[in-house]
Amino acid sequence: MSDFHDQQAVYGYLEIMMFDKTARLCIAMLCFVSWNATAAEPDWSSYHSLLSSHVQPGTKHGVALMLVDYAAIKADGSLAESYRQLSGFNPERLQGRREKLAFYINAYNILAMKMVADHWPTESIKDIGTFFRPVWDKPAGELAGKTLTLGEIEHKILRPMKEPRIHLAIVCASVSCPDLRREPYTAVKLESQLDDQARMFLANRGKGARVEKKVIAVSRIFDWFEEDFSVYDGVQAFVQRYAADLPKLPIDADIPYDWSVNGIE
Repeated sequence: MSDFHDQQAVYGYLEIMMFDKTARLCIAMLCFVSWNATAAEPDWSSYHSLLSSHVQPGTKHGVALMLVDYAAIKADGSLAESYRQLSGFNPERLQGRREKLAFYINAYNILAMKMVADHWPTESIKDIGTFFRPVWDKPAGELAGKTLTLGEIEHKILRPMKEPRIHLAIVCASVSCPDLRREPYTAVKLESQLDDQARMFLANRGKGARVEKKVIAVSRIFDWFEEDFSVYDGVQAFVQRYAADLPKLPIDADIPYDWSVNGIE
């Protein structure tokens, strides 16, 4: 009789344990579903296809860069679909710094391409603007129903996030700009993507960094946004970190900036 009651107690204990395990699993799944419903990055599938199909390495004015086939992305609808996926996403769903950085870097790059494609053919993105209203201050597109300019995305959204590597990731559709990646930026890969962008840009002797006499000449980007690199203890430390092969010489941000469009002619 005692053995019977002991067995019953064991069975009861196992049932409780199984219930608790199932309950914990259900709670975990509900938490995951709830998080996934509120925190998600956009569907970048069309943008990924655009980048992998219509961005290719080449040279222009003696500078190696990634060239964009603006005629193709305008004709085949890949840019229009990328813009649709971007503009239809509500940025309020983004959770955390990395998701926001990745989203707005992609947004800037898509809208810069859209600006050029909408005025294609053009020799320079700067030609789309005027002296009184530069292209950076013209409406570039809508995000969740709100019209934004390229300048607003760069200066009011991205720069306040204190990540100077954005300057080597956002692409103003010009020869001397950093190169477009052939993949979208994503939160999970952002750190490695930004590190890679910094290394690749500084390794490009045509526009990133090069030895000239007794100085390291670098892109004027490092002059225009010098204060942003203070989080890396200044431009000098940043360059030495991401271009360790260069000698330790003074920095001079005077490589001429070519504003010619980064398009296949």
